[in-house]
Amino acid sequence: MIDLTVNEKQLQRTIERARKRNIIVPTFKEMKNPELIPEKIKEKLKNIGLWDINSYNLFRITWKNQPVKEGGVFGAVNYLELPKELTGTNARIIALVGKWFPTGCHKVGATFGCLVPRLVTGQFDPTFHKAVWPSTGNFCRGGAYNAELLSCQSIAILPKEMSQERFSWLSQVAGEVIATPGCESNVKEIFDKTWELRNSRDNVVIFNQFEELGNYLWHYEVTGHAIEEVLNGIMGTEDRFAGAIFTSGSAGTMACGDYLKEKYPLSKLAVGEALQCPTLLENGFGGHRIEGIGDKHVPWIHNVKNTDLAVAVDDEDSIGLIRLFNEPAGKKYLVEEQRVSKELVEKLSYLGISSIANVLGAIKFAKYYELTERDIVVTVLTDSMELYHSRMEELREKNGEYKEINAAVDYYRHLISLTTDNMQELTYTDRRRIHNLKYYTWIEQQGKELDELNAQWYDYDNYWGSIRKQTDTIDQLINEFNERTGLL
Repeated sequence: MIDLTVNEKQLQRTIERARKRNIIVPTFKEMKNPELIPEKIKEKLKNIGLWDINSYNLFRITWKNQPVKEGGVFGAVNYLELPKELTGTNARIIALVGKWFPTGCHKVGATFGCLVPRLVTGQFDPTFHKAVWPSTGNFCRGGAYNAELLSCQSIAILPKEMSQERFSWLSQVAGEVIATPGCESNVKEIFDKTWELRNSRDNVVIFNQFEELGNYLWHYEVTGHAIEEVLNGIMGTEDRFAGAIFTSGSAGTMACGDYLKEKYPLSKLAVGEALQCPTLLENGFGGHRIEGIGDKHVPWIHNVKNTDLAVAVDDEDSIGLIRLFNEPAGKKYLVEEQRVSKELVEKLSYLGISSIANVLGAIKFAKYYELTERDIVVTVLTDSMELYHSRMEELREKNGEYKEINAAVDYYRHLISLTTDNMQELTYTDRRRIHNLKYYTWIEQQGKELDELNAQWYDYDNYWGSIRKQTDTIDQLINEFNERTGLL
């Protein structure tokens, strides 16, 4: 379970700091249902930009922000439905949009789920501690952003080969930025740096997304509820929810699949990974270019026993589609030759590289299970192309002008020609094999307890179920925190 032990002495200092700096903390209930947010806060938000460093933007940690950069309040869940003309499959593919979170990525929610329980219990003292955010990109951005809004100091850690946009933004928000060797696949190097900080500084608190149960809980509650709301709005009496797929990364988003399988017991939950580093499928290794999904290990918070399918996505397909979706010639081709609506084509910039990987995984999922127009598959668009303009420039320099013939090739090669290769439907023993891979990273390297690893598998319902039941307790602690600041 998430440790909710209260340190009253540190909590008093945290409350005083929040009072002086006008920090009000939203509850999980408000993130799921923004209509519950006090009207005076909604009025404040009308004059605040989506990415502004302003504590009121904590209340924009929701899937329901109005899709505008300035002054928006709240509406329905932001999502896209991708048509057959684009996906090449009859199934309805639904993708929640992460672009309209502060920082342009849903990781700002996951980091909230990690930091806030420690703040409202006094375990994290913002007058002394520094929050360390080890990440393959977006998690440390979300962590640094939330830390700034909550008046906490932060240290961001990410691989040096991540996009320049991430480093440029972090340099303005995080107190310290550390670049580790390698690319998104080099997760151990990130872990090694956190141990170096632990051993050399007495004021750091590590928020490792791959092991933080608050990451799991936020997605279970908030993302799961958002997807359920979308499904309730679009499903007819003859429709079927076939399942959900998410690239692994920290496996936080996978938790909403646990929520969905409780609501739709016949649905499937699939996990995606890069073909160039097939850790789940082949216990493999390598490097890939799907920025934001680390691998070479199984995240501690991945509930493997509840996962039905493993899907490898070729990073050539993800990279190959960003020009089709964003270059003028590519958009023109999709509208004029493939009859994709102009309105949707203009929104394809909502898909960053890992978002495209999620969509490709959903297409493979639909083809594998031979889904029909009655079936619905759900995924998420973690971030948008706002974080990858430098990658577009690199491709232009390398490959030259993008023309209609390039668009046609990319459309058929990277979308329509997708097959069901490099996929595995997981048996009981397959899942146990993947779960057991946690031992090498988490027990041998990171100091976790073997009893807890076994509890994740053998005491399955109690282990994961106990975490899911903590939301109301955390909300109660948040309400008490806000009452003690007196700001509401």
